[in-house]
Formats: sequence, C-alpha cells, structure tokens
Amino acid sequence: MAEQLKIIIIGPGYPYRNGQSVYLSSLCNQLSSEFKVELINYTLLYPKFLFPGSTQYDESKDRKITFPNKRMLNSLNPLSWIKTAQYINARKPDLIAIDWWHPFFGLCNRGITLWLHKKLKRKVIFITENVISHEANKLDRILTKIGLKNAKCFLALSEAVEKQLYSLFKKKVFRSVLPIYDFYKSAVPDNTKQLKEKFNFQENDIVFLFFGLIRKYKGLDLLIEAFARLRKTNSSVKLLIVGEFYEPSEPYFDLIKKQHIEDAVHIENRYVPDEQVEQYFNASDCVVLPYRSATQSGILSMAYGFRKPVVVTHVGELAALVQVPKTGLVAATPTTEAIYKSMAEFLKLHAAKTPFKENIASYLTEKDEFKKVNNVFREILTFLNKNNPEDKEPKKPVQN
Repeated sequence: MAEQLKIIIIGPGYPYRNGQSVYLSSLCNQLSSEFKVELINYTLLYPKFLFPGSTQYDESKDRKITFPNKRMLNSLNPLSWIKTAQYINARKPDLIAIDWWHPFFGLCNRGITLWLHKKLKRKVIFITENVISHEANKLDRILTKIGLKNAKCFLALSEAVEKQLYSLFKKKVFRSVLPIYDFYKSAVPDNTKQLKEKFNFQENDIVFLFFGLIRKYKGLDLLIEAFARLRKTNSSVKLLIVGEFYEPSEPYFDLIKKQHIEDAVHIENRYVPDEQVEQYFNASDCVVLPYRSATQSGILSMAYGFRKPVVVTHVGELAALVQVPKTGLVAATPTTEAIYKSMAEFLKLHAAKTPFKENIASYLTEKDEFKKVNNVFREILTFLNKNNPEDKEPKKPVQN
C-alpha cells in the first residue's frame, strides 16, 4: 500500500464552539479516509475583550462532531507562531491548509508561514470561508492582505469568495462547499406537537425559525418586519428566534413590541448546545435566512440536514443552494418586501402539501458536493507539486 500523504490543517477545533470548528471537524473526518490528517488548534482564539458572546467554548454535553487536535497556537503570541511553524517543519507535511475567516488572524497566519522551511512555504493553501469580514473596515483589508500573502493557492467555499480571491491575489483558486450538517438529528421521533407546545405554539401553527448568532448583517430586523406583515393576514404563523445576540438586543425587542406581535414570537437569547439544536428545527416548518450579506451559511446546511425548507435572500451563494420551489424560496433582495413575499409564497406551498422533505433528500443525493472534497485536495496536491520543481516525485494518494 502506498504511503499516505500528510495534511496539516490549522484552525479552531473543539473546545471552540464556532462554525469554523464544526466545519473543520467535518473536513478532517472526511479527509482522514484517505490522508493522514492533523488539526492544529488554538490555545487562545480571541482575547476576551474582543469577543462579544458569553463564552468561546463549547458547553455541549453531547458534542455531535469532533476531531482530535493539538492545541498550541496563541493568536496573540508570536512565540507560539514560531513554535507552531517549527512543529510543522519537523512533521514535513505534503500540504498545509490554514483556515481563514477573519482579518484578526492576519498577523498570526503570516507569522506561521514566515517561519516555515523554504520547501514547506510552497505547500501553503488557505481555506477561505470569507475573504473580508461582513463588517470590514480599512484595517481589516490591510490585515487580510498581510495574512493571505504567502498562499500558493486557495480553497474557496463559494463562487463569490472564489471571484474575490482571484481579484485580490491573482492566484489559483479551487472550489468546495460546506457539508450538510445532518449529525444533529437523532433517531428519536420528531414529536413536533410537543415541541411546538413547549414554545407556546399550537400544533397547527406554521413556525418560521431564525437560528444562529444575531448580528446586523443577518437581517433579523427585516425578518421581524416581514413576519409582522404576514401575521396580519394569517394568525397561525409564529416566529421562533434562537441565537445569542452579538449586538444590543433592545432594538429587536422594541421592534417586536412596535409591531404588536409579542404573542406570536418566541426568543431565546443564547448559544445552543449540540444536543438541544434538534428541538428548534423539529418544531419549525421553515428556516429563514434574511441576510443582508453572506457567502454561504452553516445554518442552511443545518436546515437541509433536518430536511427543512428555507427562505433565503439572494446574496452570496445562498440562492444557488435552493431549488425553487422544491427545497425553498429565494427573496430577490434583502428587503422586508421581498422577504415577506417569499414567506407568503411558502405558506401557499405548505398549504398545497409540497413534499419539501422528500425534495430536499433527493436534492442532497444529487448535489452534496462536499463528498467530493478528497478529490479537490488531490487536485490541490497535484497543482502544488507541478509548481514545485525542486520537490521529488510526490507520493501517490491512497485510493479507496
């Protein structure tokens, strides 16, 4: 049997609770079926004064997905950057993939690549979920160029990011996607009636779900206004808002009160542990992503994992992931009017008993591109070896 190629991935893993941790755990598990994979994790991700949430750590009692990792990287300590580079130098991997999602890590990422051996510098790629953050400023753009300067190529998780990367760096960009997060769903029956009652809804109520961290670009205010308009013509609709506020919550509560929909909205201001995620999706009929901007979304991956239809705005890659009207609907613009129209159209489809669950299952059978990510990494390895003439003939990947 041929020797397995070594891949080192740098990014947050368990015990961090963010979307990057979930994605990287999924990626490492998928790649490890063919490659020898190591995940280098952080000892310090964000300093407390820069983190808006209650905690950076996963408090799940039943963590649904994880991957072993080595915690050695401190985002603020240059000595740890050198130590990490030295560790990588000693391991002599065939590929070094650094997860990029925020300019804050620009100096840290640059520091690691700076201290790599010359040969390993030619094996560096960046996995880019976002190039520039949704709330970027001039400093963010500077740190992004610093952090990504030493990339030999990129792996983008959306077409929008692919185009942006090539525009900024004129380097080869490979494509992949987020996985479908179906591991939150247990084998226990849905118990939709009981779950709806838990949130003071009725069995026949049609529940729209907003799930995830709450920031301005997520468009929750647009959803509240659209829902209030929908509520005027259909008293059976309800809104379930679940997620930790990363900005003041008062304006959202004030807006709900102003719209006189307090009795139709249930809010839980908290980050949900893995073992509790299921109840919110099972209690819902449709998941709404009213984002003002986006590239892709782990929430959409979760919705499809529960076979729930979605209403999304036409931003980033979101619209491309929806088969209208089979798996959901797309609001033409991130506006109250457009979101309202899409939600109203969903009600018609729901009344017509559209088989969303079956449609989504069929769509995923045909379109789950994440299952091909091993092929993408083989292509990346081939590309890097062709562009590293000083390297010896590369080892062949193990084929399953």
